[in-house]
Amino acid sequence: MSEAKFYDLKPELPNGNTYDFDQLKGKVVLIVNVASECGFTPQYKGAISLCYNIGLQALYDKHKEKGFEIIGFPCNQFGGQEPGDDATIESFCTRNHGVNFPLMKKSDVNGDNTNAVYKFLKNEKAGIMGLTRIKWNFEKFLIDKDGKVVQRWASTTTPSAIDSVVEKLLSD
Repeated sequence: MSEAKFYDLKPELPNGNTYDFDQLKGKVVLIVNVASECGFTPQYKGAISLCYNIGLQALYDKHKEKGFEIIGFPCNQFGGQEPGDDATIESFCTRNHGVNFPLMKKSDVNGDNTNAVYKFLKNEKAGIMGLTRIKWNFEKFLIDKDGKVVQRWASTTTPSAIDSVVEKLLSD
């Protein structure tokens, strides 16, 4: 697909406004479907006990000045692990994990009501064995500076594990 497709996306923010992906041109972007009550929730901040020595927020802080962005998509489709409304989700993420990267309006990443961003991402980069559906919370998609989806990782892949890939894309 053309790079313009990614930059044409405009997901909805919790306040009802849109987040124009056009502003991401020239940046490396990590998109993650997130949930507040998931076993992978420590990936927001990182937790030594779970071997997440660098979390999403730390990864964002480390690279944002170099042109890196993380965008979270809260989703309640996996075990009902994101039951709150958008205000509750934002409060939880800020208070408990110091999250200051953008969180979109809670939405679906699979099924008939899949948001446009995830329709695009899954079409561009299938998962294991060619399956496109999102399997669980905290799957990650990495987009390069040209709007191309270059990598997809399962929930078990930690932010620490992708740090060097982010660094390489930022230096290209």
